[in-house]
Amino acid sequence: MKIKKKKLRRKSSLKKRIKITSKGLLKRKKAFKNHILTKKSKKRKRRLSNLDIIKTYLKNKIKKLLLL
Repeated sequence: MKIKKKKLRRKSSLKKRIKITSKGLLKRKKAFKNHILTKKSKKRKRRLSNLDIIKTYLKNKIKKLLLL
């Protein structure tokens, strides 16, 4: 009797939030830029709007989740 293995599935929620750059780095959007923006300073909002590069120690974990 054959036992079927479960399919390895990507984490689709993570796939939507992370992009891979041409150099192979992972980039993401920063949090806290969706609402209640009136009490945040212009400088803070500007910094939050920039994309963030994911740290190297998390890179391997995320690549496993994305099956890369």
